[in-house]
Amino acid sequence: MSKDFILPDIGEGIVECEIVEWLVAEGDEVKEDQPVVEVMTDKAMVEIPAKDDGVVEKLYYQKGDIAKVHEPLFAIKPADGSSDESPAKEKDSAPAKKEESKTEQKQTSAGGDTTDFILPDIGEGIVECEIVEWLVSEGDEVKEDQPVVEVMTDKATVEIPAKDDGTVVKLYHKKGDIAEVHKPLFALKPAGGVQESDSNAPQSHVEPESKTPSSDSKAEAEPPAKARQGKAIASPAVRRLARENDINIAEVSGSGKKGRVLKQDIEAFKSGDQKAQTTTDSQPSQKTATTGGTRTEAIRGVKAAMAKQMMSSVSTIPHFTYADEFDVTELIALREKLKEQYKEKGIRLTVMPFFIKALSLALKEFPVMNAQVNEDCTEITYFDDHNIGMAVDTKIGLLVPNVKQVQNKSIIDVANEVTRLTQASREGKLPQADMKGGTISISNIGVIGGTVATPIINKPEAAIVALGKVQELPRFDANGNVVARKIMTVSWSGDHRIIDGGTIARFNKLWQEYLEDPTSMLVNMV
Repeated sequence: MSKDFILPDIGEGIVECEIVEWLVAEGDEVKEDQPVVEVMTDKAMVEIPAKDDGVVEKLYYQKGDIAKVHEPLFAIKPADGSSDESPAKEKDSAPAKKEESKTEQKQTSAGGDTTDFILPDIGEGIVECEIVEWLVSEGDEVKEDQPVVEVMTDKATVEIPAKDDGTVVKLYHKKGDIAEVHKPLFALKPAGGVQESDSNAPQSHVEPESKTPSSDSKAEAEPPAKARQGKAIASPAVRRLARENDINIAEVSGSGKKGRVLKQDIEAFKSGDQKAQTTTDSQPSQKTATTGGTRTEAIRGVKAAMAKQMMSSVSTIPHFTYADEFDVTELIALREKLKEQYKEKGIRLTVMPFFIKALSLALKEFPVMNAQVNEDCTEITYFDDHNIGMAVDTKIGLLVPNVKQVQNKSIIDVANEVTRLTQASREGKLPQADMKGGTISISNIGVIGGTVATPIINKPEAAIVALGKVQELPRFDANGNVVARKIMTVSWSGDHRIIDGGTIARFNKLWQEYLEDPTSMLVNMV
């Protein structure tokens, strides 16, 4: 029998979305995590993946229709042939009834003194997350807004705070478990007590929790033959597959990047193929070199978003590149002079804040560089705020947070923001607000190497600049003598629909003057 797939929450405040494109047709077979439909909200385009393997039996909407959150999106016949249609409907197809049932239970129950904390929406399209670290224990007192648990999604690591003061009574998940959005995460006894509580809630969690200890005790009784160094790296879907097959994921050797456990690794372990591989690995003398192998990985998360964004940019924006040399000898000398002074105050002063502030000063004279065009290129919007993005290379992919309202900030203010955004990006804790609203971007490839680049514009922005590495090169001074100077090449990409070569050259010249003579930049600062 088929069951309905319920459209999950796809963003805070989002109650409906438009069907942009069905990626499957009725009768098609789909795999777990395979994208099924592309939808558009007020904020972004989102791909909705399948939750299970199966066959699509019915698409409830056509392209261009408006679909409602928490209502059926399509019908799927599970591959395992499950016929528990009524439980499925109870769980998935009738969230409204479920909420009414909870409300009735709370109204009729007066004996309990705890309340469940429900895992809220933590990102567009996110329906589950992995428990990375509990920051409290059962019995601990917590305050409102105190971080309680750190969870990991496909996009980032997020800290979940408490909503009220109280005492943690029960943690419903262990470290490494997968928690579902809109399901209880932990039980809390409010500081002031509660008048209405869900008396059935503890019972509803005793059952699933009873399975977890048994599996844990089994794992302790049968330690893995081959110890893993550290925690297994795997996506929530892979961890769920391991649990469904009663497999301790710590025993599975990952074939993905950095030892990531993939679905095929779970299947191989289940069939016994990987155990034979482990035996072979334990005998170095019998190892043989393998050649010609291939490996296919799905592109997901930040990398998938970047791929889509870059493809959209190069296919819709006519790029052109302009490059020039900057003599940053005086700027680096000034930074070295001020670095230690501000280090004592806890401020990390790099050259990036100078580049960002100087760029903002130049934007005042050339507002078209801080503008954006609409999709049809029939209107151009000029922005008063200079929200300057900076590309950050992280473990999960390229992120471009932006420093907001640089025109109103000092160099020290910008330096503090640069430090905050860089740390948050690399820790996977960057708020979505810091990723939105950018008006122009800087990519500092020079910290890795390279001198010239052709950067891709971060659509819908109109320009981006790449900073090359600083090189000490011979140059002639005013008297014709050869001297060593610190030279950097900057490479611009501009939207040729609204920016021409003369404009970007004059704009770059003004930016160059501020950076080559830092005193002129200080004079022009408000």
